[in-house]
Amino acid sequence: MSSAVVTRFAPSPTGYLHIGGARTALFNWLYARRFGGRMLLRIEDTDRERSTQGAIDAILDGMSWLGLDWDGEVVYQFARAERHREIAESLLASGHAYRCYASAEELQEMRERARAEGRPSRYDGRWRDRDPSEAPAGVKPVIRLRAPLEGETVVEDAVQGRVTWANKDLDDLVLLRSDGTPTYMLAVVVDDHDMGVTQIIRGDDHLTNAARQSQIYRALGWDVPGMAHIPLIHGADGAKLSKRHGALGVDAYRDLGYLPAALRNYLVRLGWSHGDQEVFTTEEMTAAFDLGAIGRSPARFDFAKLENLNGLYIRGASDADLVAAIEAIVPSVGASRGLALPLDSALREKLVAAMPGLKERAKTLVELLDSAAYLYAARPLALDEKAATLLGDEARARLAAILPALEAVTPWDAAGTEAAVRAFAEANGLKLGQVAQPLRAALTGRATSPPVFDVLAVLGREESLARLRDQATGA
Repeated sequence: MSSAVVTRFAPSPTGYLHIGGARTALFNWLYARRFGGRMLLRIEDTDRERSTQGAIDAILDGMSWLGLDWDGEVVYQFARAERHREIAESLLASGHAYRCYASAEELQEMRERARAEGRPSRYDGRWRDRDPSEAPAGVKPVIRLRAPLEGETVVEDAVQGRVTWANKDLDDLVLLRSDGTPTYMLAVVVDDHDMGVTQIIRGDDHLTNAARQSQIYRALGWDVPGMAHIPLIHGADGAKLSKRHGALGVDAYRDLGYLPAALRNYLVRLGWSHGDQEVFTTEEMTAAFDLGAIGRSPARFDFAKLENLNGLYIRGASDADLVAAIEAIVPSVGASRGLALPLDSALREKLVAAMPGLKERAKTLVELLDSAAYLYAARPLALDEKAATLLGDEARARLAAILPALEAVTPWDAAGTEAAVRAFAEANGLKLGQVAQPLRAALTGRATSPPVFDVLAVLGREESLARLRDQATGA
């Protein structure tokens, strides 16, 4: 494969970058990187009513967060409308297109007749061979492709195989509307050709478009790019993906606490496989990616699998990187937890120090942030239900009794505090847990946490003793 491979991702900016779009972008990115080519980004903003700058920003931001960089400047389809009109006129001049003066009423009549006869609605070609001199006065025509009436249109698809349409079933599609604006079908072909796209990778909901667009390519005498139409993503129950399944924007996955590397890894395995391998570095997936290994059946989105994979990536990440990732989600999830940027340096240091114990259990960054709540909670700590149960009168008295032993610990570290607590338990005929559990509840406000001696070390002498005094005195 030569280095001339060019793919493109071409979303419509009518909403966020959804999970299916993110996977399409990833497949295009991997294919281009695999063969030393380029992936281009085109924003298909011709629907002026529904296209918004906010959606454009969300798409660019989502791709950047996922680590899917594109080559060159972003192409905006609407800005190229003059070029699209020029091509429509050239097809008219070469006889591969014609002006159609059919009125809206005539077209509605065709649709109703087709419905009554139980067949698909198609334009009947009534202006295909009529002399323009017969044109009704005052009617602005559309320009239609003069599509072949006989034979077949064939697409050799890298995923779907050979797909064939009888030309009699494909009507003369509109290239230019009566107001002079190009249609999506024409704009896509012209843009892909002008951008030098060699391989189109997109959802299989575009498969029929592939037939129609192939006819436009051939009418223009242009080479048709390679095609690969990937099955859509369904929910775990096999139904079409909806919001309840996880059809969220990429920004929502970021705010839910997923790492971009984990989401990339999860997405690459939605419909593509490489033996039994489930976990891929970016380098591994780039080296292995090929279109032939994409299945034809819809992939199923499974939140539990994504969570487990994310947990794996969290455990494998460096402590400093995880703190940086947590800081990135503070603007969206921090307010409800009493956190705002910038985090003070003391808290950041505590988070890094506590991370080895925190990351073992967490499956998302939000879970990680919540399990670290004891590090940034204000005194006196609010106790959850289980922690309050652990801190009865007897337990509080025990805290008061152990305080002098802890106050004497030097240096203040996990080993030193553990030795003091064990000695206290032994001297008082107690099991370690009978002392450690009330300590944990008083220090963190919860019944579960990282190892209690690690908690003491991370919180430090002053904060730890203050929290224990709060609970020992019932503050």
